[in-house]
Amino acid sequence: MKPPRVFSRLTESLQVLPGIGKKSAERMAFYLLSYPEEGMMIVESLEKVLSEIKFCSICGNITVEDPCSVCSSSDRDRKKICIVEKPMDVFAIERAGVFDGLYHVLGGLLSPLDGKGPEDLRIEEMVKRVKEGLNEVIIATNPTTEGEATAMFIRDILKTFNVKITRIARGIPVGADLDFADEITLLRAMEGRMEYKE
Repeated sequence: MKPPRVFSRLTESLQVLPGIGKKSAERMAFYLLSYPEEGMMIVESLEKVLSEIKFCSICGNITVEDPCSVCSSSDRDRKKICIVEKPMDVFAIERAGVFDGLYHVLGGLLSPLDGKGPEDLRIEEMVKRVKEGLNEVIIATNPTTEGEATAMFIRDILKTFNVKITRIARGIPVGADLDFADEITLLRAMEGRMEYKE
């Protein structure tokens, strides 16, 4: 027997989430049917987050207020910027409490196979911020093939500016994402960062 079309549509929708396959989506859908109050709570939370969350016009992080709390804080070191791939990376570094500067979220990584080039990232905005005068740019992209290629691309663009360019140390395992790293690993990666040269 085939499930009702509306149920199949729900399972298909759930499969767009990272790491969720057909079986997991079906289990989630049955769970939501069994506990409709919790399902409605999820629906309300989704509606609220999708209507209220936006991207910071300065750094590209997610926020309710624009600019975000980091960009508008007077307690941050405004001469240091940490460049990351996605907002989750900002949360990971903030959770570890190892950085007191500002952030710049690229919105992805260079990936020619996926058709993602420099024009698809927030590179122009990054260059504009560097031109405003910084002491240090920390490149904190993930140590994957795409992350390393993006880091080299950024380094090559910024080496004409009078700014110290560093890359986070290899405390983060190759192939891992920042948002899965624990606080100690992130602390070591930040403390062990080195100047990024050719």
